[in-house]
Amino acid sequence: MAKTHANVAYQVMWNRLISVVEEQAQALVRTAFSTSVREAGDLSAGVYDLQGQMLAQAVTGTPGHVNAMADAVAHFIRRIGRENIFEGDVYITNDPWEGTGHLHDITMVSPSFHGGKLVGFFACTAHIVDIGGRGFGADAASVYEEGLYLPIMKFAERGEVDQTLVRIVRGNVREPDQLIGDLYALATCNEIGHRRLIDMMQEFELDDLSGIASFILENSRRATLERIAELPRTSAQGELTVDGFDKPITLKVKVTIHEDRIVSDFTGTSGLDKKGINCPLVYAKAYACYALKVAIAPEIPNNAASLAPFEIKAPVNSIVNAVHPAPVALRHIVGHFVPDAVFNAFDQIVPGLVPAEGAGCLCNFQVSLRPRSDAPAPADARRSEVLTFNSGGSGARPEHDGLNATAFPSGVMTMPVEATEHAGPVIIWRKELRPDSGGAGKQRGGLGQFMEVGAREGHEFDIQAMFDRVDHPALGRRGGGPGAPTTIVQDDGSKMNGKGKQFVGHGRKVMMAFPGGAGYGDPKNRTVASVKRDLARGYISAQTAVNDYGLSADDIAIVQAAIANGEDI
Repeated sequence: MAKTHANVAYQVMWNRLISVVEEQAQALVRTAFSTSVREAGDLSAGVYDLQGQMLAQAVTGTPGHVNAMADAVAHFIRRIGRENIFEGDVYITNDPWEGTGHLHDITMVSPSFHGGKLVGFFACTAHIVDIGGRGFGADAASVYEEGLYLPIMKFAERGEVDQTLVRIVRGNVREPDQLIGDLYALATCNEIGHRRLIDMMQEFELDDLSGIASFILENSRRATLERIAELPRTSAQGELTVDGFDKPITLKVKVTIHEDRIVSDFTGTSGLDKKGINCPLVYAKAYACYALKVAIAPEIPNNAASLAPFEIKAPVNSIVNAVHPAPVALRHIVGHFVPDAVFNAFDQIVPGLVPAEGAGCLCNFQVSLRPRSDAPAPADARRSEVLTFNSGGSGARPEHDGLNATAFPSGVMTMPVEATEHAGPVIIWRKELRPDSGGAGKQRGGLGQFMEVGAREGHEFDIQAMFDRVDHPALGRRGGGPGAPTTIVQDDGSKMNGKGKQFVGHGRKVMMAFPGGAGYGDPKNRTVASVKRDLARGYISAQTAVNDYGLSADDIAIVQAAIANGEDI
């Protein structure tokens, strides 16, 4: 009976820990200066035991950040040294290989003391808009060009911020107030987590976290292993080809189910690219683990033990295991395609479980605005860096349509137009769903978006394009059709590249169409009611309804009449 009572208490504490780190994450959202954090939720937060094992993660955040951050705290402990860990300390890095994959992610770790004794750690990560160097983009040939590097070091010792570090950071970035504000927001959110943890420990009369840590890790490991044990002992090969920078890249993965683990081996994957789309293993591992976890154990909380049975292998200097000094600024482009490659293999092992391919990587772009150079600029023209996060469509699922303009696998939110325009002198002239972009299928792929961007009067800009699926759209599953590809042109019709910094003159606009997710299953098996509904909502055209789904002329006339009369379908 006593054991049952203890387990119930530990379950309550576990739930409390999850709420603690969620409050930690929300504090970062409320206080961050960068729109990538405030509006898009490109962040992570978590609590760790004395060994640096993640016990709980916030619901708010991205798999790439939190699963990569799961490995990071152990690096901090090793680099700082336990003898140098003091109450009031805050540690910082943006090391791509010991953090979360590129210089634009700042990770902060804070030790948590209770009664003068170290009991654990809090960590958080945020994507910041500028870290100096070439700026956020794929153009660099090495990591040295991509911005300011911060090794694992102390941001604050015993509560005193290192002002020399602050001055160095301010002197090397384009948006110093924004970045320094983000650093303090990161430190503060860890402090919020610490305070709530101490409140919990006092409430439950805990001197340390050893008991609850053992309960969390043992139960999570056992639950994950039980799910793995239910799978067939076999292996399958998955493959995915995407645009790359100036030549296609192929991800190959062999997924093997063992009794106590799942091994994903990326042997055969393309080698390093000359430009900054290479992916460190820590980030590729984060998304490979995420793909398998959502496939077989989505409801098991994310922590060190539930991730441990997923073993990831990749050859050194493949594009999913880039090592220093490879350029890695846009590592997310490759990393976000890792789940589709894993799913392409896993679908052969457990059919009818994973979705069709989707847009994959985020449809991000950054604009560097400045006063026009072809004529005198108005007095109020100014320089500004504006980063906006956008999404194509996700792939259709076995029983459900794909989600429109939704980032999978990253989970990053699409940024509102108002927030983007508030960040600088940029104008979003158009942003709307893209009809007919979702792949046809029994379950339709999610729609991409149309987007047009320009600058306010008196400005010109460079756009850093970070797109893929231009030449390799998402492929359907089980007879489903492909999603629409990405397109990018200027308003005079001149074609632009899917990646890289490109100049846009005064008065010009960039016209973008983001990719759709692929369909799942034979389109002829889609219900007539679903096709009519899609037509009424403007998700598909009448031509697509006829050609892909076989809708009759009479049915189309009925739908068009209902729309004209304002009736529901």
